Amino acid sequence: MEMRTLGRTGVKVSPLCLGAMMFGAWGNTDHDESVRIIHAALDAGINFVDTADVYSAGESEEIVGKALAGGRRDGVVLATKAHGAMGEDPNQQGNSRRWLVTEVERSLRRLQTDHIDLYQIHRPSPETEIEETLDALTDLQRAGKIRYFGSSTFLPSQVVQAQWAASVRHSGRFISEQPPYSMLVRGIERELLPVTQEYGMGTLVWSPLAGGWLSGKWRKGADAPETHRASAMGGRMASRYDLSDPINQRKLDAADALAGVAEQAGVSLPQLAIAFTIAHPGVTSSIIGP
Repeated sequence: MEMRTLGRTGVKVSPLCLGAMMFGAWGNTDHDESVRIIHAALDAGINFVDTADVYSAGESEEIVGKALAGGRRDGVVLATKAHGAMGEDPNQQGNSRRWLVTEVERSLRRLQTDHIDLYQIHRPSPETEIEETLDALTDLQRAGKIRYFGSSTFLPSQVVQAQWAASVRHSGRFISEQPPYSMLVRGIERELLPVTQEYGMGTLVWSPLAGGWLSGKWRKGADAPETHRASAMGGRMASRYDLSDPINQRKLDAADALAGVAEQAGVSLPQLAIAFTIAHPGVTSSIIGP
């Protein structure tokens, strides 16, 4: 698998990144099977794994840690995230120095490693100055806890603000951004990708199958698949797949049309969808997962 450079770091990552969100209670509760999936991805040439503390309340990180124990850690660019609530304590969440310094240690323990290659801020926080977050991350980087840090789901203006703040304060800066991107969700092409390219940031896109609409399981006139990611997670996620919703009917129309394009090209719809995302010159890696 031909590697790509993560921003201007010189670090080489695979164009496909294994996303670990569905390992654990949110999806696959079989740890042994999840470990086998991770090993299969590594054996296929993927060297980039992305998880987050909040995924299944830390269980995803624990599974990734198990998979990389025993000699596989050094060959992997390991990414995780912090921001989401990890307990009832209101201070066990967010982007404050107090929380990040605490939570990075907990992630390190769950991942069974002494450092995280890419530590990402999962969401921006209007309650925390970006300078507070950048200074805390810079200190963690200098302490050797993390190698690099990035952002996730930041607006273009927030990315620019963070880059400007880092420049003024001579602190470390976000070297990557992680936005959603697919053939059905292309908003980042207008502003975000030009911004990340201007600042030399890597861009790791999530949901290349548009939340499953481009998985090939959802077709016009057919019943909803018996099992899918949203049904496993339940609640608000499941309600997003109401087939009586006109917006979802338009998604089905688009999926059917794209399935025809994929058939003409001799590939599956998921292959076409993922290839589309990594073909953009501003995209470093596309996050895929079971």
